[in-house]
Amino acid sequence: MKNPILVLTLLMTTTSLASAETLRWARSGDALTLDPHSQNEGPTHTVRHQMYEPLIIRDTSGAFEPALATDWAPSESDPNVWVFNLRQGVKFHDGADFTAEDVVFSINRAKQPNSDMKELINSIVEVRAVDDHTIEIETDGPNPILPANLTDLFIMDKGWTEANNAVNVQDFEGGEITFATVNVNGTGPYKLVSREPDVKTVMERNEDYWGRDQFPMAISEIIYTPIQNDATRVAAMLSGEVNFLQDMPVQDLDRVNAVDGLVVKQAPQNRVIFFGMNQGADDIEADNVDGKNPLADVRVRRAMSKAINRDAIQQVVMRGQSQPAGMIAPPFVNGWTAEMDSESGTDVEGAKALLAEAGYPDGFSIRLDCPNDRYINDEGICQAAVGMLGQIGITVNLDAKPKAQHFPLITDGKTDFYMLGWGVPTYDSEYIFNFLVHGRESDIGTWNGTGYDNDELDAKIKSLASNTDLVARDQAIAEIWRVVQDEQLYIPIHHQVLNWGMAENLDINVDPEDQPMVKHFGLN
Repeated sequence: MKNPILVLTLLMTTTSLASAETLRWARSGDALTLDPHSQNEGPTHTVRHQMYEPLIIRDTSGAFEPALATDWAPSESDPNVWVFNLRQGVKFHDGADFTAEDVVFSINRAKQPNSDMKELINSIVEVRAVDDHTIEIETDGPNPILPANLTDLFIMDKGWTEANNAVNVQDFEGGEITFATVNVNGTGPYKLVSREPDVKTVMERNEDYWGRDQFPMAISEIIYTPIQNDATRVAAMLSGEVNFLQDMPVQDLDRVNAVDGLVVKQAPQNRVIFFGMNQGADDIEADNVDGKNPLADVRVRRAMSKAINRDAIQQVVMRGQSQPAGMIAPPFVNGWTAEMDSESGTDVEGAKALLAEAGYPDGFSIRLDCPNDRYINDEGICQAAVGMLGQIGITVNLDAKPKAQHFPLITDGKTDFYMLGWGVPTYDSEYIFNFLVHGRESDIGTWNGTGYDNDELDAKIKSLASNTDLVARDQAIAEIWRVVQDEQLYIPIHHQVLNWGMAENLDINVDPEDQPMVKHFGLN
């Protein structure tokens, strides 16, 4: 953990002379990398969205908004093809022209094995440049939701990437550092000035941005500083050294709101927090049960879910700033139902009975892997879960660490019991199923740390991408969710609520994706 005094000193020495047009932005964690296709992670996308752009983005209501594509539609001659018309007159930060060639290159790059974006585009079989400002994307069957999968798919300059030996996506899990990891040449509204991972990232307004006159773009400079310690983050805001704060600690909401010149804005987030369990292994390393895996028994998984008191976590840990969840889909998502979202209740005695029935009347011990700088009160939630599981005889040893060390445990299959949060930028259940339910393959299921693998269910998940009968598609989604719920693949905890702290002169709408687009910021 960083020294809080050193972090605050750094903030004071680097931002005290900043003008009113400087956004002094802090949150608990940094972007994992600047490589556009390496990591599919919220804060990482957020930083990159200021400098890189996709073909399509969403506004704060969740509606599509043109970015590098001005319009898009299925081909009139081939139902397997989408046609995108690209914005003309756009230049990359180094002055190079943006063309269809860059889009073809970027989508193909994002399909590489090291890309964490490949699940989103695994239905794409070919990307073609029709001319400099038109592309065709062919999929392996009609794909009605393809545009929804492109909102975080950033476009790189083909020439710049090739010239700097960055054609291959960074091997993040392997610890690789490439030119694209710490350098940027995008088309976005802000240019990279300097990058010190886990310390500070500075960006400046792109005066040649294609949308310079279409968006407020009142911020001329962005100084983004990750501050893991809650107290230090809030102290920086109260002292005026930070004027925009994500990841506002729930215990400090009233305190910040009471300060003249500061305000806290709130909105429900398109994200759910949950625990995953390795149920696929015959034996696991993180427990004290020799020769078998207690998590492989659905009765154990259900018992663990029944032990979690979501209302207590909401009231005590989250200070009311959460919504207890019964499924791992946020209410924003197609496929969510109020009925399924109310299925997870607390029943300690029932949980003990299930454990005894499964052959563990005295419980067992297990390690819980938890991040401590990614989600709101993530370590606090895990600590509460330790006590709750202890009430039914399960001794939990908590291992909390920064997200940069935590996430590879899941993607590399090195954790048996873990916390994860999931946002759904496509607003559709297929996104959840592709990453978290489908069996793990080279291009799908990469965040499924449960070991669950059901060939019949996998086939149904894959069919969703090409099912144009929306009634039948929704029925298939409901059937998949029923399996996920009945098998207790995950233990849902809650839907997050966003609280952004800011100087009252900042004109900002809270984004349910928790991805502020600084080009939309105004000044009052």
